[in-house]
Amino acid sequence: MIEMSKTKLKAQMLKVFRQIERSGESVIVTDRGKPTLRIDPLRRKRSVEEVFAHLRGKVYFVGDPNEPTTGEWEEL
Repeated sequence: MIEMSKTKLKAQMLKVFRQIERSGESVIVTDRGKPTLRIDPLRRKRSVEEVFAHLRGKVYFVGDPNEPTTGEWEEL
């Protein structure tokens, strides 16, 4: 996480924005040494395949995934 003063941000705003876009890092903006703002890059939505790619071939489901789950529910 990058930290910088409001004054420095104002002087270099476009450069800082490009750096955030490129690196994906957040910036904490300070005023007289105290954190006042955080600038975060927007994250693009990832597909289900991307989110779970690291688990492919490592996780197995035993049973029928289409089987009803009514056995898990109880009446109050």
